[in-house]
Amino acid sequence: MEKQIPVASRASNIEYAIRDVVVPAAILEEQGHQILKLNIGDPSAYPGLPTPQHMVDAYVHALQKGMNGYSPSYGLPELRKAIARDEVQKGWDAKDSDVYVCHGVTEALQIVFASILNQGDTVLAPGPHYPPYMAYPQMYGATTVEYKLKPDDGWKLDIDDIESKMNDSVRLLVLINPNNPCGSVAGAEEVNRVLAIAERWPNCIVVADEIYDGLDFTGEHVSIASLSSSVPVFVLNGVSKVFYAPGWRIGYLAIHDPTNRLIEVRDGIERLLRSRLCASTPAQYGYLAGLESDRSWMAAYSSKVVAQRNLCIERISSIEGIEVESSGGAFYMFVRLTDPKWADNDKKFVLELLHEEHVLFVHGSGFSPTLGKGHFRLVYLPEINVLNDAFDRVERFLLRHRSA
Repeated sequence: MEKQIPVASRASNIEYAIRDVVVPAAILEEQGHQILKLNIGDPSAYPGLPTPQHMVDAYVHALQKGMNGYSPSYGLPELRKAIARDEVQKGWDAKDSDVYVCHGVTEALQIVFASILNQGDTVLAPGPHYPPYMAYPQMYGATTVEYKLKPDDGWKLDIDDIESKMNDSVRLLVLINPNNPCGSVAGAEEVNRVLAIAERWPNCIVVADEIYDGLDFTGEHVSIASLSSSVPVFVLNGVSKVFYAPGWRIGYLAIHDPTNRLIEVRDGIERLLRSRLCASTPAQYGYLAGLESDRSWMAAYSSKVVAQRNLCIERISSIEGIEVESSGGAFYMFVRLTDPKWADNDKKFVLELLHEEHVLFVHGSGFSPTLGKGHFRLVYLPEINVLNDAFDRVERFLLRHRSA
């Protein structure tokens, strides 16, 4: 073999567990096996949860009318205004100039990291967490430090652990609410305690990842920006989950700067956004239609998702070797492996289950090597008959290996 041209370490060290497990599943599919996929949080991948037709129609109309050129770098003005109105309804004084439309929340995160982080800086993020919070900061010489969630108390925030890990290097303090992968929801009391900690560190900004805010089944969710009178907050949200259009890749970053300390940061963010041109123009029109139209359709979608969540809780409680804290939001469960054979090797469990029973989950250690270990993430969006089939196979797998 010829000597290989070296790859940059920032690329070779990236891991994304949610997509990585798809690779062996795709090989099995090529061999003719049907895989029960409970691994990816893509509502459009499952029956019964289509993107609402009025949003699709607006997207198509934009294409038919030739509205597919470059938009302004910060987003269509009318979409920015609609997003700002939506955030005002959540309790804070958002203006359209505070809103920046991005290629999904993932690009918004990259813009935030690029604008804030320097060599030696720290991102304090929950463990377990969405993988980019660990993967991307290293590109800028920064480090992600995980604070604990409480696995035996509904995955609540460990406030003491957050406080113990705060220092001058922490530039971004992340709250994912509702949480991916655990499905937990932090209420006002928890959020206020975190804000009180952040307030003592003047160079720290709170990242409020609220992409699942419309999928709160507890009634406890509150906009983090709405509670902050002094701490700057980056609000992240978009069309992917609550509006069931993940492939459109439209998200946003909204800046809450109550004491006007982010003038230079905002300038940096805008420079980066201009340099990458814009988000998809026709998809922005589709999102605009979702924001400006009646949302009564959401109730039926949420009822369906809750029914599937309840089925999962019931089935898990009946299977020896797994247990779960009830999910309060999003559409995930973080299931604990209590079977001694698998408790210390969740990735092996996921891969062997895939190969033997053709059921696909994501290993918990992919969301945190230490704090996610011994778990797997389950997406409860498939139809109830598929969920039942998957749990039958999980139970069969556990029994077979227990008796082997």
